[in-house]
Amino acid sequence: MTSSTLLIVDDEKPTRDGLRMALEEHFDCYVAADIKEAMAVLKSEPIDLLLTDLRLAGDSGMDLLDKALTLPQPPVAIMMTAYGSVDTAVEAMRRGAWNFVTKPLNLDSVELLLKRALQSRSLEKHNVRLEHENRELREKSGSQKHGLDNLIGKSHAMEQVGAMVNQIAPTRATVLIEGESGTGKELVAHAIHQLSGRPADKLLVVNCAALSPQLLESELFGHEKGAFTGATQKRLGRFEQANGGTIFLDEIGEIDQATQVKLLRVLSERTIERVGSNKAVKVDVRVITATNKNLREMVAKGDFREDLFFRLNVVRILMPTLRERAEDIVLLSQAFLKEFSLENSREIKPLSDAALALLRSYPWPGNVRELRTAIEHGVVMSNDPVIDVKHLPSFLHHPRESAMKLSSASEDIGEAAIEKEEKSLASEDEFNLHELEMQTIKRALEHTGNNRTDAARILGISRRTLQRKLKELP
Repeated sequence: MTSSTLLIVDDEKPTRDGLRMALEEHFDCYVAADIKEAMAVLKSEPIDLLLTDLRLAGDSGMDLLDKALTLPQPPVAIMMTAYGSVDTAVEAMRRGAWNFVTKPLNLDSVELLLKRALQSRSLEKHNVRLEHENRELREKSGSQKHGLDNLIGKSHAMEQVGAMVNQIAPTRATVLIEGESGTGKELVAHAIHQLSGRPADKLLVVNCAALSPQLLESELFGHEKGAFTGATQKRLGRFEQANGGTIFLDEIGEIDQATQVKLLRVLSERTIERVGSNKAVKVDVRVITATNKNLREMVAKGDFREDLFFRLNVVRILMPTLRERAEDIVLLSQAFLKEFSLENSREIKPLSDAALALLRSYPWPGNVRELRTAIEHGVVMSNDPVIDVKHLPSFLHHPRESAMKLSSASEDIGEAAIEKEEKSLASEDEFNLHELEMQTIKRALEHTGNNRTDAARILGISRRTLQRKLKELP
């Protein structure tokens, strides 16, 4: 698989070499000591990301930034300096930098920032492709009466979700979908839109966590020509593109305060203003949002506006965890078996009784998404007439360790879920949850070669949660 390319520019050799060694696991790294060397690389190689120091042996990283952004395919640029100030940061952003970091650098923060910058570039670059995929998803799912087909499950919990979707879909009500990661919140958003009567190609999806605050504002509300460096033409935002349809804002708990204010205006006045304009544009858009966080707790802490929460929480759908709908495991597994067998040109094989028993016994901290991954692994790894225990991922064989992941995955959903899990663990007098949690985190990091993103995925928690827990390690 081709890695994303990163150019590191710093006039101090230990710094640039240290950054290269720290980041080369995730990026195809190039280094340069000055503007001349950097431009030579930028003109000869397809560089995705530029990480440059502000001071470069008498030159300015701002000058490099200006030159880099004039290239036919400019990189996403992040400025770093030991002489950080608010004014410098604002100037760097004004001239086109995606973000700004100060030395001494926190390598984990730099890595995360680079990955988010890369995601932002990909999202911005492929808006047309994403809209096309949204249209294909709609067409693939069939007619409006089949809007619930992708919500697989016959459990009571899923029947309640389905009944609520049918009830609210034809209305204009704003919907907030809450639940752990991997429970199928986006599938519910698609089902609501498909049953709403709004145009098939008018569902637009925005992952709020994948965009910087500056890019998110432009992505949602659009911008006028000349509104900022690089705004060479007027661009309609997602709300205007979705006019007459539906917009799904995933990870709504991640948006910054300034964007919260603008989103509140959309919901209350049904108007938007493009960046660089003071003209109000009316929009008719149904808003569906989703989060794995507890927004009420965020409101109490002052991290989320109370008035916006009330606007979003008109209708609330709480997605059940896979643990709460265990009777659906077999049905889901069969659907995934068919999907991945066809995708990989494999014969559709049954799961052995032992494999099914193992799937039923596992607590699934990553929910349906984790089950889907496990079945894909089994399809790919089996050369036998059936898919047996030995063909399933190794993490399924340690359900007791998964109890820690279950508790961690529940932490953002609210006190009720946490209390429920604490009661289930209290019966084990000798079970030290914190110690087991730390041991499991260490094993996950060892298994992934200290790749924190992969370790967080295995543990069924967010990378941010993993970073917080790592601070507790001895």
